[in-house]
Amino acid sequence: MSLRRPRVSCPQRRRFPWLLFLAGLLLATITARATTYVRLRFPDLVHYSSAIARVRCVGADTRVENGEIFTDTRFHVLQTEKGLLPASIVVRQPGGKFQHLVSHVEGAPEFRIGEEVYLFLWGRPGRQFYVLGWSQGTFRVHRDALSGKETVTQDSAEMPVFDPETHAFTKMGVKNLRIDVFQERVRREVLRTLP
Repeated sequence: MSLRRPRVSCPQRRRFPWLLFLAGLLLATITARATTYVRLRFPDLVHYSSAIARVRCVGADTRVENGEIFTDTRFHVLQTEKGLLPASIVVRQPGGKFQHLVSHVEGAPEFRIGEEVYLFLWGRPGRQFYVLGWSQGTFRVHRDALSGKETVTQDSAEMPVFDPETHAFTKMGVKNLRIDVFQERVRREVLRTLP
């Protein structure tokens, strides 16, 4: 019994590398658009942040640098829980709208003028800051219209985040936590990180 390789015509041989190339290009395109977030535990957010503050958004500017769109959002600092901050800060985030171009980066928080948030910041005064863990370091303040009571919700509470301990994607985070409980938790963690 003899084994023969099947004959492949010349046009089929020429098409095969192109099919491989197109398949590789498709896979590269799919994976290039994917973003995976590794969960930062609350103590890690507190520990690695250079500042934690309640801030109010007062405006934003969008710019292009090295072919990428960035949004610099200006905040008035209302209350500082960790670090030293001036009265106003600038927070840089990837993405935004510049002229007719729009860039959306999954997980990068977007802010509205007038809204109040707690931000876990990374950076130095005198320069722009960054939100540590993007959506994980953003806690939106909500005020009940009837009672006036405030709660905070972490942006990542509804976003699947990779948990390295369980090796799975889970939705977790702070959701509708009373502001006084949140502040106490932050202060307790800040004290634990002090030398």
